Amino acid sequence: MRISLSPLRGLLLAALALAVSGCALLGGGGGAKPFTIYSPDVRVQSDPGWPQVHWQLGLAKPTAARMVDSARILVRPQPEELQIYKGASWAQPATDLVESVVLRAFEDSGRIDAVGRMNSGLRADYKLVMELRRFESDYAGQATPTVVVEVNAKLMDNLNQRVVASRTFLNRQPTGNADIGPVVDAFQQALHAMARDIVGWTLSAGQADAQSNSR
Repeated sequence: MRISLSPLRGLLLAALALAVSGCALLGGGGGAKPFTIYSPDVRVQSDPGWPQVHWQLGLAKPTAARMVDSARILVRPQPEELQIYKGASWAQPATDLVESVVLRAFEDSGRIDAVGRMNSGLRADYKLVMELRRFESDYAGQATPTVVVEVNAKLMDNLNQRVVASRTFLNRQPTGNADIGPVVDAFQQALHAMARDIVGWTLSAGQADAQSNSR
């Protein structure tokens, strides 16, 4: 991505463009349109292949770049451009959305003694640290976008902060349509696949470490 403006000047110009015209936003012009807030309902079914574990897991607050960690729905029409869908947003910032989906998937799995956010007071044996790297729809030269969700996850021993395992999860879901409805549906599918993969990987990696350390 080419950036020729100073950071301060770039922010001022971006704020001015949004306040004056909103012309950098996708969705077309022509009169006021209703603003829609989307709250994906993602439910992950437990996999019989996941191990039953007897340790506790804490979820650290996911991190992300400032532009990624937003309630606005991001779209990349060109490789060097990042815009937002006009008249639509998530019910919560992207990192909160990912954290809630992953936490619920662990809770619904029935495969772990206890799981919770790190600030919940849980005496966690392991800690899951996530970095949300991409949470956007990307045209990538095509007529319709593909939703891309990328999360780097690290499973850590909460006692000594040792990294037990690390993996990057990348999920792509084609939309087949440029409208916001199919785009949101594709985000929901990507979140489902991401949460399922992270839960299965975490349980397996943590259990292997717990057994090797007689935990």
